Amino acid sequence: MSYFEEVDITMDRYLEDHASLEPELMKKLRRETYQKTTQPHMISGYQQGRLLSIISKMISPKKILEIGTFTGYATLCLAEGLCSDGKITTLDINEDLAYLPKKYFNESEFASQIDFKILDAKEFLKDTEEVFDLIFIDADKENYVEYFQLIKSKTKSGSVVLFDNVLWYGKVLDENPKQKSTQIIKELNDLAARDEDFDNLILPLRDGVNFLRRK
Repeated sequence: MSYFEEVDITMDRYLEDHASLEPELMKKLRRETYQKTTQPHMISGYQQGRLLSIISKMISPKKILEIGTFTGYATLCLAEGLCSDGKITTLDINEDLAYLPKKYFNESEFASQIDFKILDAKEFLKDTEEVFDLIFIDADKENYVEYFQLIKSKTKSGSVVLFDNVLWYGKVLDENPKQKSTQIIKELNDLAARDEDFDNLILPLRDGVNFLRRK
């Protein structure tokens, strides 16, 4: 769901109408996500998908990490920019839904470059020695601060890190939020803005994307 969509749906539709067309496979995946999942709003969506694709194409990453696969829409958008010998590792813990992203990964031209793991992200980050060119985090909002701390050693100069849903439907404007997820997202945004190892900017697209680049 888009925060902007709630504020001004006409503008949100205008933005979609003036973005590059999504590939047919992505359109099909988006449709099936709405047909077969109970929380289809969790999908990255058209506008954000094109943003992820463009960023990935600009970087031409060799290694991408995605935390939170859901139905694989963002995964495939990110994969569009992979260099020819590149790989995207995407992590999720929902075994019941795994059949859906697997189906579309296998149908895509990037099937051999996608490593889909049913695995806890914190566990993976603590064990891996890999360094990533691009990291997209869209899962477990209450762990955002810990993810930020864990991914730092998995980046290098020029690495890009993206955190999704950092406007949290406008709740970040609450001075004393009671919801833990809101508190954590506010803390993440504060940490990102203060961390001297990163340049960052919050993009007000959909529900907000915190865009960081390692110096």
